[in-house]
Amino acid sequence: MAITPASQRAFFIGFCVFFWDEKNPNCRFRSHGFANRNPFFIKSGCKIQNLLYIKHLSGRNAYWPSPLFTLGHDSLNELVSYEPATGAELWRGKVSDVDHEISVARASWAQWAAAPLNDRIDKLRSFANRVKVDSDKFADMIARETGKPLWEARSEVETVINKVDISIRAYAERTPQRRIDGKPGTRNALRHKPHGVLAVLGPYNFPAHLPNGHIVPALLAGNAIVFKPSEKTPAVGQMLVDYYHKAGVPSGVVRVVQGGPETGKALSASPDIDGLLFTGSAQTGIALNRQFATRPDKILALEMGGNNPIIVWDTNDIHSAAVLVVQSAFMSAGQRCTAARRMIVKDSLYDIIVPEVKRLADRLVIGEPYGEPAPFMGPVIDNDAADGLTESFLALMSHGGRPIRHMTRPVKGRPFVSPGIIDVTEMKERPDL
Repeated sequence: MAITPASQRAFFIGFCVFFWDEKNPNCRFRSHGFANRNPFFIKSGCKIQNLLYIKHLSGRNAYWPSPLFTLGHDSLNELVSYEPATGAELWRGKVSDVDHEISVARASWAQWAAAPLNDRIDKLRSFANRVKVDSDKFADMIARETGKPLWEARSEVETVINKVDISIRAYAERTPQRRIDGKPGTRNALRHKPHGVLAVLGPYNFPAHLPNGHIVPALLAGNAIVFKPSEKTPAVGQMLVDYYHKAGVPSGVVRVVQGGPETGKALSASPDIDGLLFTGSAQTGIALNRQFATRPDKILALEMGGNNPIIVWDTNDIHSAAVLVVQSAFMSAGQRCTAARRMIVKDSLYDIIVPEVKRLADRLVIGEPYGEPAPFMGPVIDNDAADGLTESFLALMSHGGRPIRHMTRPVKGRPFVSPGIIDVTEMKERPDL
């Protein structure tokens, strides 16, 4: 089996099932975090039966090379985005000058930070209103560039709008200025101040909601932003920034940098940023953590993908349990950090829950964003991600996995992938593919 280099490797979202001998008190397991490639550890002497590993759908980090970066290298100065569902060209633009965009943000930051808090609140509320008025247009762009169903894109737009009031309330609760009792003749006070210029690296799975979740609180606190969208969703990123500018947030305070991996690396490595707010894969998050480890003066926020278990235990409502499992695993085509990747099921429930999960997975409607009937899920982000999924499924089969539901590519040449379910009980090694 060919091993894909780490910098090109897809981060897969799915789930698996395993259980252990309930009568053996020495049998235990624990899940590991992203730093350990092994999905679990079983203590010596455990009896393991019927481990079901369901692989579906990927979340490859936008920080690494993408087939949508069609000209192949940042130095060619052009980025092109295509609709996953149709292959139609959606957006074309120039790769940004990172140093220039940071310098513009730096020059604009002081005036924004000095503005009264109420002024910043008013502009952010104006931003929310702008998005609300334009919600259909914004949802259309999200659906077309990510391939997700229109109903899901509309839900993402709602989260963008709601983030403003959520952040205003949180800011009031967490950052009030107050005086603190001190020694006689002294004055002590607690005040908060902005960090400065913050870089934001956004993902492709929720290209508006997730970066917006960093940007709104940062702007509210008086920071300036340099935002790099995923190279797979540049159009949504540009549209999000345009809404800030139309709402009255100074253009110098929110900057967008478009580009591929070299652009992202240049932004994160710049000595002129005061921090970085990241959403993406665990692999890239680890690399950023190491990069910033010697810079305690710079804030680093990491929101990363996981290897999430879902547990089915002591329930008589098998149908409802199966519905929750399928929703968790396959919503957003599995491309979300909260998606279930493994299912842990009690021995006595295995023979009834697994067929019900398969039955529901068989009924899922997969289609284009505007398809009729409305699809439950669309394609994954690109053909590279879809290829990686099918190759991983075949690799598990070749190493002893028993397919329960085969993963297929229903539309030739496009990245639609059906749910795949595979029992890997007999596999000696269960790689985190």
